[in-house]
Amino acid sequence: MPFTKLGLSPAVLEGVKAMGYVEPTPIQLRAIPIIMAGHDVIGSAQTGTGKTAAFALPILSKLETHQPHTRMLILEPTRELAAQVETAIRDFARFTDLQVAVVFGGVGYGRQLDDLKRGVDVLVATPGRLLDHLGRGTCRLDKITHLVLDEADRMLDMGFLPDVKRIVEKCPRAQRQTLLFSATIPPEIETLIRWAMKAPQTIEIGARRTPAETVKHVIYPVADAQKSDLLLALLERVNYESVIIFCRTKHGADRVAHLLKRNNHAVAVLHSNRTQKEREQALRGFRDGRFEVLVATDIASRGLDIADVSHVVNYDVPQHPEDYIHRIGRTGRAEASGDAFTLMVAEDAKHVIAIERFICQKIPRVKLENFDYRYTALFDHDKPGQARGYSGGARGVRVHGGYHFAPGRRRR
Repeated sequence: MPFTKLGLSPAVLEGVKAMGYVEPTPIQLRAIPIIMAGHDVIGSAQTGTGKTAAFALPILSKLETHQPHTRMLILEPTRELAAQVETAIRDFARFTDLQVAVVFGGVGYGRQLDDLKRGVDVLVATPGRLLDHLGRGTCRLDKITHLVLDEADRMLDMGFLPDVKRIVEKCPRAQRQTLLFSATIPPEIETLIRWAMKAPQTIEIGARRTPAETVKHVIYPVADAQKSDLLLALLERVNYESVIIFCRTKHGADRVAHLLKRNNHAVAVLHSNRTQKEREQALRGFRDGRFEVLVATDIASRGLDIADVSHVVNYDVPQHPEDYIHRIGRTGRAEASGDAFTLMVAEDAKHVIAIERFICQKIPRVKLENFDYRYTALFDHDKPGQARGYSGGARGVRVHGGYHFAPGRRRR
């Protein structure tokens, strides 16, 4: 079914056409008619499936023309996601007179205050900075008719749920349509749904527990003292185009980035302690190819528009199984093939077991050929031979007899 059959307004359809969209994605095809009909929606879809357009296009069509008060509020867990969603909505609304603004922390208040004073129809915000504006009296939510809680489980993980509830309380309940998008629905999110939503309809696209078929993923058991050496050896031997390295903590990300820079890698760093300008420069440089490696915390695992990532490395095993899916999903996008490597030390064993239970599959354990391993008890539990036959796809990564090796690294 084409977009023209979904009941969208002519001006929004012009925006869709200008964006080069031809046919709706599955989440858009299912969500748009339900949202146009006024129902609350719980949506779940893998990253890169067009979720933003699924909620933005119908609501922009319903808003129609500019009014002096905010009617649509979109809450996002991070500055990067907020900025990205605001840009997308501006593109969709380019042939309307609707006004769009974004507010998030880490930057000054000046431009945000100017936008809010001018009057905006659509506001994209992170919870903390929005509460600041509400406390200052520079923003009001008493005319909100459409509320979107995007990446709800991520906001829960980041401790934003009490702030989200405070914000929802300030939005009129009777006239409000509420949309919630979340990769998983833990008990706290179920409680939020019962409290904030009215008879929501659920849309689920794709299996949330299954890594993309285009991603080949393996685990490298290693002694803790050799973890950094193994990372350097992998980057020297793997024929990658661009790689995201995930670390558990901000300090750990900085430490790994310094290590790579000392070894002549072009590296960008992305985590919540970086200024907004530094974060924007990191993302822009990684997308443009000035940086071949992006070292990040889980701030980069969901939602961010980063295409053509050939490899993902989990320097630290994620503590939540859902995060494993999101991290390795940064590669193998848009039907391209990708590879994901996870470095596993002894203390990570319980987290790896939890991940394997979650995805209902055993992840192959492999060794890097000709790397001078020190003994670790992990080698006794998971023999390398389990990985026999693994194929790493277009970049020529191979495993034979449990040993993983790759031809020379492609340099820019």
